[in-house]
Amino acid sequence: MSIPGPEQLTELMQTLAPFTATIGATVVTGTKEEVVLQADWAEERCTNNGALHGGYLMSLADAAGAMLALLNLPEGAGTSTTDSNTHFLRAATSGPVRATARVVKAGRSLIVVQTDVSGPDGKTYTTTIQSQIVLGP
Repeated sequence: MSIPGPEQLTELMQTLAPFTATIGATVVTGTKEEVVLQADWAEERCTNNGALHGGYLMSLADAAGAMLALLNLPEGAGTSTTDSNTHFLRAATSGPVRATARVVKAGRSLIVVQTDVSGPDGKTYTTTIQSQIVLGP
């Protein structure tokens, strides 16, 4: 399968998971080994003291992991998150933020992904390990 460019991957992601458009996630790069999403810091996405809400960061990590799983699926298969564990390491008080997802294991029935969300200074805000089940084809 030929992997489309970032604009086409963003369109695909936002079509398959419209919530990713709501949170402002866009694809920076996408390969079978790594997907990078980006989103801007915005006050309406924050909790106290101008920190991006943890649920927002988790949503961005989940979207990056799902896109990476999608790029590793066999023809005609789908995917869904079955497990996700996020460690919060520091507050995200500026942006843009990037979610970098990398394959830990891509099996026939399960894909395991690690996603790190970091800021413009390169510091990691969260680390998420998630499992994506392979559905079908």
